[in-house]
Amino acid sequence: MVSHSMVHIYELSVPILMTVWLVEFSTTSAVLGTAAAIGYGLFGVGALPGGLLVDRFGSRRLIVACLVGMSVSFLVLSLAPGVIGITVALALWGLAASIYHPAGLTLISNGVQDRGQVFAYHGMAGNAGIAGGPLVTALLLLTFEWRLVAAILAVPAAIAAVIGLTVSFDPTAAVDVDDGEPERRSPASLAEFGSETRRLFTIGFLLVFCIVSFNGLYYRGVLTFLPELLGDFLTAAVGDVQLGLFDPDSPVAAEFDLSRYLYAGLLTVGIGGQYLGGRLTDRIEPDRGLTVMLGVLTTIALVFVPLVQTGLAGLLLGSFVLGVALFAIQPLSQATIAKYSLPESRGLSFGYTYLAIFGIGALGAAITGTVLTYSSVSVMFLVLASLSTIGVSLGITLLRRQ
Repeated sequence: MVSHSMVHIYELSVPILMTVWLVEFSTTSAVLGTAAAIGYGLFGVGALPGGLLVDRFGSRRLIVACLVGMSVSFLVLSLAPGVIGITVALALWGLAASIYHPAGLTLISNGVQDRGQVFAYHGMAGNAGIAGGPLVTALLLLTFEWRLVAAILAVPAAIAAVIGLTVSFDPTAAVDVDDGEPERRSPASLAEFGSETRRLFTIGFLLVFCIVSFNGLYYRGVLTFLPELLGDFLTAAVGDVQLGLFDPDSPVAAEFDLSRYLYAGLLTVGIGGQYLGGRLTDRIEPDRGLTVMLGVLTTIALVFVPLVQTGLAGLLLGSFVLGVALFAIQPLSQATIAKYSLPESRGLSFGYTYLAIFGIGALGAAITGTVLTYSSVSVMFLVLASLSTIGVSLGITLLRRQ
């Protein structure tokens, strides 16, 4: 849970920092969106080799390596001279962070019996990081220059890595109880890897892989530029608000952006969404819940812009509903992956699916950045709705096969 929180603290600090980089480096949303897509893409692409390593070496070593790598990457980010340097640092972060989800979710799937409940708590910890990352970053930017903020953010992961070396656990407790199968080592050759992949990719798992890919595109597409969009919506709703906290001419006021705190609030309500999704996983079939939740996300994408244009109340309501739904889907997705995968190769299965969610999904940042640069916010949300609609169609196909 601590490591999951750390991963998302770094992941979601980037959109807040992007609001500063857009001004400091005089670049466009398309350029920065592409830079973010590289880091977020490696976050996904690295999940597959990460999953293989988890099956071979176990969760502890991989999670500690992830934490150390993320800390180093943010130290590199603090020294970045321009957009190219930022891209390199984000790429390093993506490679390090990609290890976590196969390691952590394998540990839960094979080590815990009450998966739904634990996926909920695990997701809530992640959302604490998702909300805390933007909030802490925004608060630090009130006082410090962004390079120092990046260096400060490097410290918690280093501390967590040291703590991680001291804990102990049984990584196969649930497998012994539920499946009765021994832990397997990862494939030792390319031929074994191909054979294990063919064994894993049943029609059902292939459909799940495609569904989570479109979910990943939606997730990354909507979150990457949301702080900037919320700022525009907030200005339209209530004007240039400083709430009388600062002298308008002070340096602190120049860094204060209420939209950053609205964004952090949206991510905070996602903690409740994670809990809701986890509890639903214990009550209904996860693949059915996943399909329904994708339909909810489609509806939200279609009504979000008209709703927030009605004023502040509409903006707050739209942000709340989006925050809950966007993260309620995650425990359902994880439980669906576990349902359609093999206990003895869970690292590989989560490696493939998080390659889809964060690797293929990273293209969502480039897609929305390009749409925002050359079209409009309304068109961007229509594109997001089309992505989740495809996911719904694939979910219905999965349910019919079952």
